[in-house]
Amino acid sequence: MTDARPLDTDAATFLEVVRSGDPARFALVTERHRRELQVHCYRMLANYEDAQDLTQETFLRAWHKRESFKGHAALRTWLYRIATNACLDFLEKRKDRTLQDSEVLYLQPYPDQMLPEDPQESVVARETIELAFIVAVQHLPPRQRAVFVLRDVLGWPASKTADVLELTVASVTSALQRARVTMRGRLPGRRLDWRGAELSKDERGVVKAYIEAHERNDLDGLAALLREDLHFVMLPEAGTTTTTAKDAVDGWVSGGLFRRGHDDWRGITTTVNRMPAAALYLRTPEDPEHRLFAIAVLRVADGKIAELTGFDAADKPWLGLPPTL
Repeated sequence: MTDARPLDTDAATFLEVVRSGDPARFALVTERHRRELQVHCYRMLANYEDAQDLTQETFLRAWHKRESFKGHAALRTWLYRIATNACLDFLEKRKDRTLQDSEVLYLQPYPDQMLPEDPQESVVARETIELAFIVAVQHLPPRQRAVFVLRDVLGWPASKTADVLELTVASVTSALQRARVTMRGRLPGRRLDWRGAELSKDERGVVKAYIEAHERNDLDGLAALLREDLHFVMLPEAGTTTTTAKDAVDGWVSGGLFRRGHDDWRGITTTVNRMPAAALYLRTPEDPEHRLFAIAVLRVADGKIAELTGFDAADKPWLGLPPTL
C-alpha cells in the first residue's frame, strides 16, 4: 500500500515509535486518530457501542501489527485499513447484524461531542452522520459498504481502496456503482443538500414545542407537530415503524402515552448525529427525580416533524446527558 508522497512527519514519528517498542509513545501518536476512526466504525456498524469496541480493537491490532508499518503509506491510511478490516471481521461473525423488514434494530445515536474536533473532518462527519444516511449504508453488503465509505465518504481513490480491501480496481469500481444505486434508492433527493451544524430557528422551535407538549401531557399538541407522512420508529423495538402521523399517534395512545405513571415529563434540547433531538426524562410516582428515559431524534421540514427516531436512553452515559433532572 503506497501513497504518492514523501514520508510525512506523522509516519516518520511512528516509525521511531515502532522501533522503540514503547506502548506509551505508541498510544500518544495513534490516539489523535481515535475520534475519526470511531466515526468510521460507526458508519460501518451504525452502533455507537460497537464502534467504540472496534476502535479499541483497531488500536490493539495496530500495536500487534506495528512491525508491518514501513512508512510506505500515511499512518492514518494504515489505521483506516486496520479499522475497516476489523469491522468486516465483526460483521462476518455477527450474523445478528441483519436487517429485519428494513429496520436497523441495532442503530444507536452518535453523540455530537464525540465527533472529530478537526474542522475539516467535522465537515465530512456532518455530511454523512445523519441517521437516514447511516441507515441507508446498512442496506449495503459489508464489502460494498466498505467500498462506499472509503470511496464516497472519505474520498479515497479506487487504487488505494482496492489495496486496503485486497480487491482489484475493477472490483472496487463495480462495487461502488452497485452501492450508489442502493444509496440513491434509500435517500430522498433533498438529502444531497446537507444542512449546517447549527440548529435552525425552525428546528429549535419544533424541539421546544415537542418537549412542552410532553410536559403538558398534550397529545393533540404533539400530533399537531407531525407531518402527515411522518416516518416514526422506536429502537430497539421491532415492529414500531410507521409511515403516517395517524398510525404513530394511534400507537402512542394504545401504548399508554401520558397515562398515569407516564405523565410527568421533563425535557432538554440536544443534538445527536448533527440532528435536533429532545432528551426526555420521566418521573414515576415512587421516584423523587426525573430520570433519563428516551431521546427523540427529529428531522424537521417546513416547521414540522418529518422523521422521528426514538431511542431508549437509560443506562447510556456515553450520550453525555445528565442522568436525572
